[in-house]
Amino acid sequence: MTANLKLIALLFLVQIGYSQGQTLYGTSTGEVSFYSDTPLETIEAVNKKTGCIINATSRELAVQMKITDFDFPNKLMQEHFNENYLESEKYPTASFKGKIKEAVDLTVSGTYSVTAEGSLTIHGVTKPVSVKGTLVSSGSELKLDFKFQVRTEDYKIEVPSLVVTKIAETIDVTGKITLVKK
Repeated sequence: MTANLKLIALLFLVQIGYSQGQTLYGTSTGEVSFYSDTPLETIEAVNKKTGCIINATSRELAVQMKITDFDFPNKLMQEHFNENYLESEKYPTASFKGKIKEAVDLTVSGTYSVTAEGSLTIHGVTKPVSVKGTLVSSGSELKLDFKFQVRTEDYKIEVPSLVVTKIAETIDVTGKITLVKK
């Protein structure tokens, strides 16, 4: 188990309280990407080291990633993202902690439309969010796909006036995460 997944698993288990009979799925190689498009510039990046754990019994889930693990096609853009916008030295991680609303048995094979409600923390700011997605269960594996939007001003991400026309106010965030039974 990687250090990122160990940390998220420990935090998750401490926060929700672990008891016998819980069915857990996890990964440290989930993929989360974001996309910003304006007439002047397209910005996109992907993080393939996202940790995620789902308690199928309680339907609680946690996602965590290091900000510096986002990979950009343009390395100067990546440097500006980490130093100027997300301030990754000061705020090294982003996370989501929540619960799947629908009363589905994730240990039973099937495809489920789900909504996770919880708290998203980016840039040191935590906000309540609702994220819609699709979860496909094979019983031993869960595949989670989701998409939502983040407004930069909601998370106190300051965009200098010089580049404000190059960065969208609302950023599209997508994820494709495959978790295995632990």
